[in-house]
Amino acid sequence: QVQLVESGGGLVQPGGSLRLSCAASGSHFSIYAMSWYRQAPGKQRELVAHITSVGLTNYADSVKGRFTISRDNAKNTVYLQMNSLKPEDTAVYYCNADTDRGVHWGQGIQVTVSS
Repeated sequence: QVQLVESGGGLVQPGGSLRLSCAASGSHFSIYAMSWYRQAPGKQRELVAHITSVGLTNYADSVKGRFTISRDNAKNTVYLQMNSLKPEDTAVYYCNADTDRGVHWGQGIQVTVSS
């Protein structure tokens, strides 16, 4: 079993920054790719950013140039640095890990961008 725990969300003003973290734990697993998704009220869950085991990344067009995904393989942790936040970034953010034991999701963490 693999558990993912997100942290770092909260309320921030437009133009501000937040850094999300997602730590994976469990026994004897290997992580391939890790991703961040988000779901705003009344909308479908969407991919925000993705990073492979060797550090290749891709981003949704809406966050390119503002968000940066990174990972620490030694800590089984993925990060999402979010800068220049906009009200439309408000959503529940979910961590996703593709592992040798299947695909796993975190419980989600709220990010609210509002003045």
